[in-house]
Amino acid sequence: MRILHAYKCYLPEVYGGVPSVIAMLARLPPLGFDTEVLVARVRGWARKYKFEGVEVEAVGSIGMLMSMPLAPTYAFRLVKRAKDFDIIVHHAPFPLIDLAVLLIPKSCSLIIHWHAEVSGRPTLMKFLAPLFRRSLKRADKIIVSDPAIIENSPFLRNFSDKCIVVPYGCDLTHWSELSAAQREIVDRLQEQYPRLVIAIGRLVSYKGYEVFLRAIQDVDAEAIIIGDGPLKADLTGLAAQLGILDRVRFLGVLPPDEVKQYLHAAKVFAFPSVTEAEAFGLVQLEAMAAGKPVVNTDLPTAVPHVARDGMEGFTVPPNDPAAFTLSLRRLLDQPDLAARLGAAGKERAHSEFSQSLFLSRIQAVYNEVFERRRSAR
Repeated sequence: MRILHAYKCYLPEVYGGVPSVIAMLARLPPLGFDTEVLVARVRGWARKYKFEGVEVEAVGSIGMLMSMPLAPTYAFRLVKRAKDFDIIVHHAPFPLIDLAVLLIPKSCSLIIHWHAEVSGRPTLMKFLAPLFRRSLKRADKIIVSDPAIIENSPFLRNFSDKCIVVPYGCDLTHWSELSAAQREIVDRLQEQYPRLVIAIGRLVSYKGYEVFLRAIQDVDAEAIIIGDGPLKADLTGLAAQLGILDRVRFLGVLPPDEVKQYLHAAKVFAFPSVTEAEAFGLVQLEAMAAGKPVVNTDLPTAVPHVARDGMEGFTVPPNDPAAFTLSLRRLLDQPDLAARLGAAGKERAHSEFSQSLFLSRIQAVYNEVFERRRSAR
């Protein structure tokens, strides 16, 4: 079985939830598939490379517009390459893939991983909506991470018979365990930051970092934000304006082992996303595996169903700095409560969101689609 994963960006040029999921699917031997990845550059000439043993083709791009690479050859390249694969896996949203769908050979199966909605762009959606619906109609299967995504999506409701729920998983062992050297680093970090709140993710609007900074303003805590993106200068300016730049650090993109060390040093993990563009939050699983309570937001997606209110953390309304402040204070001021919720999160991660369970469920979907298409020939 030959599988081509198609998306807008990939590691190591861009780190994020969807590229990490694709990497998990593409490089791990348990799936046993012949897999390649087709993406676009953030900016630059086309190139081919191997990343952790996986063949990657990144078409050229002249830059980004509304979080989408301006890659005029992408759709043509996808159509050309599709005939060499049994399954195209469309990691949505990326409208350039939807442009290509009409011309992808019928002999090639299409699976859509519906990672998130496109939100906040009503004018653009008038043009994109017909493309999305055409892709969903063409798809053999549509994979989502939570039933709430089907229920709340204006696109998926009419295709619910094709949808299958497969919650994400992650390498829980990696995020749970520390070497002796890592433990020493964590101990030093905890001495340096005794009331540390950490947030991880790209510095883009839907992540809600403005809300997070306004919440931290009224919390006796240090904050570290790991990630990079177009809003870095704006967020740094806001931190200075709020008078908290002395206790908020923007560390940029870090290697996973360093991220893990900061997670283990933290008292609370903050996940302040503000729109349904945040469909799940894979990083919540990493924080839970590290035994950290989570403060997330009540979005109409999987986000509040991963770390649940009062069970593995606290869920507050989106765009509500005051509510976020109260939850952070509660967890920082009541270490026994934080420890109990963190332990519950770790147990939930291991029982519901393991990498092996995620991969076995995905493998079953891919096999079903492949066998069904082969039988119909």
